[in-house]
Amino acid sequence: MTQYEGFEIHVAPLSKNQESDPPPASEAYTYVGYVCHPGANPKLPGHAVSFYAEGDIGFPSAQTALDEGMHVGRAVVDGTHPDLSVLSLVTSGV
Repeated sequence: MTQYEGFEIHVAPLSKNQESDPPPASEAYTYVGYVCHPGANPKLPGHAVSFYAEGDIGFPSAQTALDEGMHVGRAVVDGTHPDLSVLSLVTSGV
């Protein structure tokens, strides 16, 4: 988790080895994450904007996946992500 521009960005790298048998030789990590206001409960509807690596995108290490997830989270906060925005968090007052 990191704080950025008044929001919290939470990212968790995940091993893709759990998803396939045999495990992939490379590109074995992905990520999931969300953006919320500090202290918000992300389990409640409208309290977080979730994101994840699209499709079969993989990363060679957990750190690389984490870094990319944080980059995507900052793009969501900055308003430069093509599909996601924190506007709903700002306008709902949550």
